[in-house]
Amino acid sequence: MNSQSQLSSIEDIFDSSLNLEETHFKEGYNEGYSQGLMSGKEEAEQTGLKMGFEIGEELGFYRGCVDVWNSAILVDPTRFSTRLKESIKKMEELIEKYPVLDPEDERVNEIMDSLRLKFRVIRAGLGVKLEYDGYPKPKEIEF
Repeated sequence: MNSQSQLSSIEDIFDSSLNLEETHFKEGYNEGYSQGLMSGKEEAEQTGLKMGFEIGEELGFYRGCVDVWNSAILVDPTRFSTRLKESIKKMEELIEKYPVLDPEDERVNEIMDSLRLKFRVIRAGLGVKLEYDGYPKPKEIEF
């Protein structure tokens, strides 16, 4: 074997080693990417379900409060001030406006913050210490 063919043979071994390493790297990357994508989707789904439940629970709490207050107004229309009745009506409108079927709507945080604030205003107007104890916790703003 001449030196040229030996050199060529050694280069072929190094090239195949480098290609083998690159091939394994690409295969590993592609496999890891695919598994990470699947894992990320599953984790996102679980997080979405949890957050959706928590928001639904809080909306349900506010809906229940509005229903009770509206029932009290029907029983005794003079029980609440005009201002308080308007606040209850606005809170009900906010609940109805909440995009339950479109969680990616940009207004969700704005509406939820408005609901929480309106709830505090009504609670203060009624002079009661009613609070939503579920999750997520209302922001720590006290009157």
